[in-house]
Amino acid sequence: MLFATHKNLLCTLATTLTCFAGSLQAEILPQAELALKFGLANKSTTRPMTVAYIPSHKKYYIADGGLAPMGSETEAPISKSLIHSYDETGKYVNSSRPGYDNRSIYFNTNTNKLETITYNVSSDVGFSPNTGIYAINLTETGELKDTSDEISQFNPAFGHSGTMPSYDAANQRYFAKQGRSDKVFIVDPTKREKIGEIKLDLAKAGVAHDDISDLFAAYTGIQGEELLLLDIDHKAILVFSIDGQYVGKSELPKELKLRANNHYTGLGYANQLFFVFHEPEGEFGTYYAFKVQK
Repeated sequence: MLFATHKNLLCTLATTLTCFAGSLQAEILPQAELALKFGLANKSTTRPMTVAYIPSHKKYYIADGGLAPMGSETEAPISKSLIHSYDETGKYVNSSRPGYDNRSIYFNTNTNKLETITYNVSSDVGFSPNTGIYAINLTETGELKDTSDEISQFNPAFGHSGTMPSYDAANQRYFAKQGRSDKVFIVDPTKREKIGEIKLDLAKAGVAHDDISDLFAAYTGIQGEELLLLDIDHKAILVFSIDGQYVGKSELPKELKLRANNHYTGLGYANQLFFVFHEPEGEFGTYYAFKVQK
């Protein structure tokens, strides 16, 4: 009888733990919740690209992207694109010009470095200087410097020249959305060929490839809901699993005026928030940060 009682208690405890574990699973919010927004303090040198966040400095970083000028006798072929920092309230801190045509910026928790991936990291359109992955130098308090360090040069595994890869720090790999397609390449930076390919079930999501962000898929690290994509045409954030299965969506405010540039720029995922650039708002445009998963 005592054994049976203990057995019942264990079963109850197991059930409770199972329910508790289930409650820790992420839940897609039907309506995305606005968590933060800040207007750009300066006109973008080209186009604002992705967003990074460093918890220890409590700062956000936005990278501009734009091709370098043709080299001449008086000017080196270095991109004029800037990187900008803002505090957690959206107040502008400073900018730097490390000289890269940035496509992705992120905080690498393995190296404790702010890193950027440039345009044509794959050498898809031929080799050019200052292409690859670089670490941007910061002051002790997180302000940007103009200096940087090379991490790696071009790698054909990234595929499309304009891809804006997301970083999976836990597994030290990248997810590189390919242009005008339903494909996301999985990239190990130590290898010269992709280690995997994800085919997104766009049909199940009710979208075509030209409805969604063309070159950006955010990696969340949330099991079963690993990838987020912006649906520009229907104003929603789509959620996919790591194997490309459509999981659900989170609706964005219908008054948000998304424009064509959101297919290629003005996106990001940092601090568990999905960033969308709202170009018509403010003098230089405004970034909206949405909470998508509970």
